[in-house]
Amino acid sequence: MPLSSSRVLDLSRLLPGPYCSLILADFGAEVIRVEPPGGGDWTRYVPPLAPDGQSVLFHAVNRGKKSLTLNLKAEEGRALFLRLVETADVLLESFRPGVMERLGLGYDRLAETNPRLVYCALSGYGPRGPYRERAGHDLNYIGLAGLLDLTGPRAGPPVIPGAPVADLAGALWAALGILLALLDRERTGRGQRVDASLLGGALSLLPIAVSRLQGGQPMARGASDLTGGVVCYNIYETADGGYVTLSALEPEFWAAFCRAVGREDWRDQQFAPAVPGNPTWEEMRALFRTRTRAEWAEVMAGVDACCEPVYTLAEALDSHPVRALGILPPTGGAGLLPPLAFSATPAPEPRPAPAPGEHTAAILAELGYAPETIARWRSIGVI
Repeated sequence: MPLSSSRVLDLSRLLPGPYCSLILADFGAEVIRVEPPGGGDWTRYVPPLAPDGQSVLFHAVNRGKKSLTLNLKAEEGRALFLRLVETADVLLESFRPGVMERLGLGYDRLAETNPRLVYCALSGYGPRGPYRERAGHDLNYIGLAGLLDLTGPRAGPPVIPGAPVADLAGALWAALGILLALLDRERTGRGQRVDASLLGGALSLLPIAVSRLQGGQPMARGASDLTGGVVCYNIYETADGGYVTLSALEPEFWAAFCRAVGREDWRDQQFAPAVPGNPTWEEMRALFRTRTRAEWAEVMAGVDACCEPVYTLAEALDSHPVRALGILPPTGGAGLLPPLAFSATPAPEPRPAPAPGEHTAAILAELGYAPETIARWRSIGVI
């Protein structure tokens, strides 16, 4: 696997950091979760739970990793951590800026210990600015980024997306930053610090909206061509209460749709406003309510018009296009496999998530510590 020679120390919690290190683990990195003694990351216990008593979500984003419990507030714990840093290629942390420095484990200190270390800090608002130490969650980040304001109907309030987009986008950028820093290390022989943020991740998803704003044509919630403001790019309710999406932005797709539904007279109405009272909008809504979602799928099968049903998640996972991607884990597995396929690199094999501290003794023994020393540390709460 591409990262099979890399060791990653993951101090992160919750979703963004573990999702980032999952990408690295899936492609061969040895990811060691460094968790506090006494239970570890609390997402281990978020329902629903798997048969082993750990969260299904925890299994989904921590498969194939190792777990070492270590008290970084104890002097011996910090000394052990520095010893472990000597053997690492990457360190990932998601504390608020300044926490690692207060522990005496900031980037400068760790780079002295291991100049080849790639240190990635994934925070909410980045290491600078007035919000650097402020708490936040996904909804805060997409709200501050302007993404939330573009989501929902024009006549109503913003709508919460169905996925924590800032958390996941920030995690993806952190993973990309780590890989770029590792690549640069091959050239220079030295590691470096990488800073990624969840606010930045949310903003990175808005190249269209930002360019429209910069060009003097800002997008508006429910009123622009890509936010539900035109008939050719919209969501329509069907006779059975289901929904279909129509994304016929190009003229040829719109023409194919008009032919398929027998409404050639709509050809010049592609970008008609999707507003109450507009004849084309009202007629299209009425048309889609004449058939069920399944019937519309049959009507549009083979028609190159970008018209598809809106599935529930369960339906999506059982659908032919999703199954064709090969990203569903074997029966009983949690989460999804990476949505990538390589011609030479083997596909990742799902492995279970670790129990809290499952690999502590083995990792410390690998560093040369005797069993009695490890037992003493466990008895006094260092590990």
